[in-house]
Amino acid sequence: MDLTIGVVTDIHFGPAATFEGKLRKLTDRAPALLEAFVERMNRDVRPGVVVNLGDDIEDETLDLDRERYRRVVDILGGCEAEVIHVAGNHDNALMTEVDLARAWNDPQVDAAGAVPKLYRSRDVGGAHLVMLHTHEEKDQRVFVEAEQLAWLEQDLAATNLPTIVFMHHSAADQVLVGNRWFEGRPHICLVQERKRLREIFEASGKVLLVVNGHLHWNHLDVHRGIPYVTVQSLIENLDDDAPGRPARANAIVRVERSRVLVEIEGEERARYQLART
Repeated sequence: MDLTIGVVTDIHFGPAATFEGKLRKLTDRAPALLEAFVERMNRDVRPGVVVNLGDDIEDETLDLDRERYRRVVDILGGCEAEVIHVAGNHDNALMTEVDLARAWNDPQVDAAGAVPKLYRSRDVGGAHLVMLHTHEEKDQRVFVEAEQLAWLEQDLAATNLPTIVFMHHSAADQVLVGNRWFEGRPHICLVQERKRLREIFEASGKVLLVVNGHLHWNHLDVHRGIPYVTVQSLIENLDDDAPGRPARANAIVRVERSRVLVEIEGEERARYQLART
């Protein structure tokens, strides 16, 4: 099998965002950077699918969030490949699961107003793709509920295909030294149930790769042979303050018969090649 997946994350349409008094997210450049990503996917990469790992917006008010989120979805809709969305904590801060699913044109949204599940899976190009929905209680914890864990076990048991998992927060035990957002704050970037998640991935024998965003840096962790890749934010300011220099980050995942290759493009390039046994 040969499958190419384009990945973008932490786009943050919205007001300028500072952290500890310094400009950290170049939100004003987000539309142009996202349009450039779509153009590159269509012109050069031609992936089988594009995955958006979430935090499309910098949450502000419900009406503005809905408007900005829809704009992100519309721009990504210019991709010639199918686009699959993952919910981020900023996306779900004020908007509901129904708001997000409607923006995705998810068929789970019906006239009865049933609350959709934002975790799901599908088969693409000979691979099984799993999209998890991590929840964040602001400044308290990141978690995955028991119902979703049970669903994940059943979903992995039901497939015979090599699997890639996409999620917003990380399921790895990342060392956060040097991360200007999360050093000393693992409770708001690493999933509380990450050990259980990893046990489920490992027991299945099918998970080739787990990909997340949220931490605003590139990172690779390997647990029991499974690589966990964190992709840098598209609009992270790589300079210490204004006027700033955007990371322009995106990733290309290539799943081949003998290897999985992750190439992170932008100003901080990275390349992770992992053999398939």
